[in-house]
Amino acid sequence: MMKFTKQNFIFLVGGIIVYVVDIGVDFWVASKYFYQGQYYWSVSILCFRGLSSFITQIFSYEWFKNDCEGADSGVLKWIFLVHLFQCGIFIRYWFALKYGCQAAFKQNSSRDASETDPPNFIQKQAIDVVTDINMLRIFKTFLETTPQLFIQIYILMEYGKNNFYEYAAIVMSFCGISISTVDYQISLRKSLPDKDEFRVLPKLVYLFYKLLTITSWILSISLVTQLSVKISVVLLIFLWICGFAWTLKQHTTFCKSKKMEYLYRTVVGVILIFTFFNIKGRKTKFCIFIYYATHTVVTVGILFVYVFWKPSIIEEIHFISLSISTILSLVLGILFLVVYYTCFHPTAYCRLQACSDEVDGEARQKDRVEIGRFQNFIMQ
Repeated sequence: MMKFTKQNFIFLVGGIIVYVVDIGVDFWVASKYFYQGQYYWSVSILCFRGLSSFITQIFSYEWFKNDCEGADSGVLKWIFLVHLFQCGIFIRYWFALKYGCQAAFKQNSSRDASETDPPNFIQKQAIDVVTDINMLRIFKTFLETTPQLFIQIYILMEYGKNNFYEYAAIVMSFCGISISTVDYQISLRKSLPDKDEFRVLPKLVYLFYKLLTITSWILSISLVTQLSVKISVVLLIFLWICGFAWTLKQHTTFCKSKKMEYLYRTVVGVILIFTFFNIKGRKTKFCIFIYYATHTVVTVGILFVYVFWKPSIIEEIHFISLSISTILSLVLGILFLVVYYTCFHPTAYCRLQACSDEVDGEARQKDRVEIGRFQNFIMQ
């Protein structure tokens, strides 16, 4: 039986604090840029915030509607209004705190109890509601936090200012990425009851793999933007098209309606710009090799462009320190990736039990319990 522990509850509370502080920091940074006359950056920060909030509210409301089929229409209208005012995530956090507190501090369920017994039912409710939140936060991370981090690093490179609020925004972006990726992986493991608990060491390895590879890629794109904003935009659009086309080829089945499924594929295309996710629970070795090999080739190509074609601006942007940081982050990130997939990935444990290696993040359907939405969500 999956269990919601006190440690999970602490992570939940920490996630709420970071979420609220992140909202405040975004508006604070945007206001600072506005008062300095940098209206473009102020509007960009707010646009990423608004876009991610709008999309996550759409998914949150659709999930509430799917879960409340047959419920009173008045309840759905109230839920719709709350989401319309961009506050749906706080309803989910309220339920998460309610069920999480009961599951972590007030329940002592027996190992042999069935899922329909009251203690285990509370455990399942807590895990389900937190899983929904973590899925929404993955969307927010790559629709808002990661692009904002790219903008903040680019501004530092372009203008060379050392303002406290810019560093605060970068720190909050890293905190947002860190907590959302770790919480996401915790939810994934809890959705796989036949797998080992996601312990401290695997969490750290997974965290460093994601953070370092994402950081290296953001620095690379920032260097491209220094050369030409147009080239950077074209590159990002091309990468999104590739990611979106791959999701179409995979025939994903996450949403119940076709419109929502295409929105989901659009969002996953954005996620694939920055990091790799397996969206169908199939073999990933070849795909992940191609993905990060391409990132490596593009990163090295960008650095060579600076060395041979644009040597005049190398000193202006501290090229040596940036190039070292970019390469070092990429190498260490890939190293942590190899360690994670070799030693700590769910299928690494599964091999000991002669399980199929045809899945990544999903056990064979006939050997597992129902895990709800996560069953068709992006896997890792």
